[in-house]
Amino acid sequence: MTVTEPAPAAAAVFDEMESAVRTYCRRFPAVFTRASGHRMWDAQGREYVDFLSGAGALNYGHNPPEAKAALVDYLLADGPAHGLDLHTAAKARFLERFRDVVLAPRGLDHRVQFTGPTGTNAVEAAFKTARRVTGRTDVIAFTGGFHGLSLGALAASATAFKRGAAGVPLGHVTRMPYEGYFGPGVDTVDHLTRLLDDPGSGIDKPAAVVVETVQGEGGLAAASPAWLRRLAEAVRERDILLIVDDIQAGCGRTGDFFSFEEAGIVPDLICLSKSISGYGLPMALTLIRPELDRLLPGEHSGTFRGNNLAFVTAAACLEHWADPEFAVRVRHRAEVLDGLLGELASRFAKLGCAVRGRGLIRGLAFTDDGLADRVSRAAFARGLLVETSGARGQVLKIMPPLVTDEEGLRHGIRILADALESASAQEERQ
Repeated sequence: MTVTEPAPAAAAVFDEMESAVRTYCRRFPAVFTRASGHRMWDAQGREYVDFLSGAGALNYGHNPPEAKAALVDYLLADGPAHGLDLHTAAKARFLERFRDVVLAPRGLDHRVQFTGPTGTNAVEAAFKTARRVTGRTDVIAFTGGFHGLSLGALAASATAFKRGAAGVPLGHVTRMPYEGYFGPGVDTVDHLTRLLDDPGSGIDKPAAVVVETVQGEGGLAAASPAWLRRLAEAVRERDILLIVDDIQAGCGRTGDFFSFEEAGIVPDLICLSKSISGYGLPMALTLIRPELDRLLPGEHSGTFRGNNLAFVTAAACLEHWADPEFAVRVRHRAEVLDGLLGELASRFAKLGCAVRGRGLIRGLAFTDDGLADRVSRAAFARGLLVETSGARGQVLKIMPPLVTDEEGLRHGIRILADALESASAQEERQ
């Protein structure tokens, strides 16, 4: 048994009982027993640096102390854990803090819809709203995009492997090229507007355009602020709603609370999930401009949209954003990470290593599409959790918790460099 393998008795129950659909545990085959901040420990006591962050659900790290304390106090006071969409003190507290800390300082007056507690459900709610408001059916989505695995959101997702699992045709979505898809010389917003304005293009006017500012599952392509501004202007001029899927890139991952803030745009609908609870507890929101809040009571419902435990931890974690210095610290850490990744790219230029993404949602792309997978596995063997991204898994995806200190970032990158060195030597031997 190697040091990365779980104890045989523990591993057996997973193989015996779990569905074949499981994924992350195949890449990281350890039995984890403890986690704190940017670190995890397995059943053998081995320590791992976590640059996975629960696929973006743990922006504040594992078991953030303030959120944990608030959660424990709430549980000990017998606060209601489940509440459908009933009024509770925990929900009121979250809404007040979300308004005062996030929305109001940014001049946003969006209504908050609590959807089923997954990102894909937030996207489904946004699509329903856009279709109700406009009376139109189609949605424009982009190459490389990922919006979830329920059928409506899956239709807007681009990866063939994930789409293939649907088992039915996926319609009412028109695919357009993301920024840079045709190379730096092609303006893809111009491509979009030419097709929308040409009555001979065969493109029906859509209800909405849905976009990720950074494509977390699509290989870490990042849209420029200028491209996002032009896209927002183009859809507004044509009476098309703009949906920003901020499920992975939001909640501070790019340095601002919302990933679109740098571009200075105001989406009609915003989808949040993953780190909005701050603790890895299931929670999702669709933010809706007030005049677009047209769905009738019960038209988008769900038994678990009243996760009061998530409201408690979410409110606690929003206090980070009440301190202006928090965003400053996140941006500083992003600059440190950018410099470290730039050094790696130069050191391993022979592998075609290129840095992607922005903020603390970054990627390393390689000439060899299979290299990211090999580096990820080599990194795990050395004590680092880092996953892959892209339709072919061709990009290494680096997402440390926002609260990772500079030494934690450097330590993780040292492990990653060692894994890259190993992979580079293997390339030379082949």
